[in-house]
Amino acid sequence: MQNELIIVSEYCNKCHIEPTFIDRLQEGGLIDIQTENGERFLLFSQLPDVERYSRMYYDLSINMEGIDAIHHLLERMEEMQKEIYSLRSRLKVFGDF
Repeated sequence: MQNELIIVSEYCNKCHIEPTFIDRLQEGGLIDIQTENGERFLLFSQLPDVERYSRMYYDLSINMEGIDAIHHLLERMEEMQKEIYSLRSRLKVFGDF
């Protein structure tokens, strides 16, 4: 199911999202749009990200630059959490932590 494709225009109509918003997410490198036979598609696995970005944009009035900054901060936090887990597992060799 993660590799299923969703038609962008249908998703936008159903969720009351402007297609230009999806375009801006793609231009910013936040999502990937696939095109086939003139139709644009999102991967099902990208929907949680699109929903998060749309909540930021429509509900919280965060502009695209803010969404991009938040995206990069979240990525960095995930990287740091992985580093912490790695350090903890290495430290366990030296004692109980």
